[in-house]
Amino acid sequence: MLADRVRTGAYERALRQTLKPGMVVMEIGTGPGAVAVLACKLGASRVYAVESSPVIQVAREIAAANHCADKITFFEDLSEKIRIPSKADVIIADLHGALPLFERHVPTIADARKRFLAPGGTLIGLEDRIWVAIVEALEQYAKIVEPWERNMFGLDMGPARRMSLNGIHNMRPVPEQLLTNPRLWATLDYATLENPDVQGELNWTVSRDGTGHGIALWFDADLAEGVSFSTAPGSTPTVFGTMFLPWLDPVPLEAGQTVRVDLQAKLLERDYFWRWTTRIGLPGRPAEVATQFDQSELQGAMLSPEKLRKSNSNFIPQLSEEGLLRRRTLDLMDGRASLEEIARRLTIEFPGRFARWQQALTYAGAISTENSR
Repeated sequence: MLADRVRTGAYERALRQTLKPGMVVMEIGTGPGAVAVLACKLGASRVYAVESSPVIQVAREIAAANHCADKITFFEDLSEKIRIPSKADVIIADLHGALPLFERHVPTIADARKRFLAPGGTLIGLEDRIWVAIVEALEQYAKIVEPWERNMFGLDMGPARRMSLNGIHNMRPVPEQLLTNPRLWATLDYATLENPDVQGELNWTVSRDGTGHGIALWFDADLAEGVSFSTAPGSTPTVFGTMFLPWLDPVPLEAGQTVRVDLQAKLLERDYFWRWTTRIGLPGRPAEVATQFDQSELQGAMLSPEKLRKSNSNFIPQLSEEGLLRRRTLDLMDGRASLEEIARRLTIEFPGRFARWQQALTYAGAISTENSR
């Protein structure tokens, strides 16, 4: 991401334009810390750099190498779980995937805006707009289906083909691949946005004859006044690419034919769940449906009946041996015992699992990393 000059250059310009000497800056998702260090170089009095992954250690070392360590406070956690000593005049965050509807990006920004942004403060970025078009994607579609249609064993792999076509994929289309004009599906205004879910119906008239393989989604990002970048087909490629939601089958399309898609993205815990329902009108008779697809990531999920049974509301759970071990480990983490003491106790209580206390120490250390403070 740092090597992506389109993305990184836009965030640099936005920060230079927004930051005034003496301001407090917060960066969510600091990664290796380059933007946090740049904020110091531009005159920030204090930078709060938030990163939940181990790369934060690299950020600390880069800050020290650039003589900024005394101005940057690092938080190795999710931003929703921290507090900062003072409000930030500027909050900068790039938590996008192929789209800004990625993991907990929207709730994270909404939370940071309410808890961390000083009155009159500025968010970088300001707004994202998501665009959608019908795309002709022969090569990308072939990559999805050919392993199942032309397998070396001559087997019917239809179930796997259907699952693959009910998933989300990434591609880099060019403008010539679009069979319709783009339609604006969503505008994410981060100054007011609360709801992470997006749903809307899109209607197109096909622009030229071709074969439709699905829909392509991309975004335009406004970071500051006059500072933006785009992942649209034809723009300079970025690290993000373009999201591709394929249809169950390629569809020959004629100019003037109508296509309607009901598109939904719903945040469930830490990931988005996508559903796309497509209705294609008959040539010359748009009121009559020639082809219809009802697709979702649920239909593409590898669901085990045994695991579904255990998540049913009527299921009465009982801890397995692994569950008992995990619960006992957490119980022993009461703020009084060291990890070695916990490991030696686990070795005594679970001799079938741990032959030596050092093995229990590795296990307890992993639990501690996830759950202790």
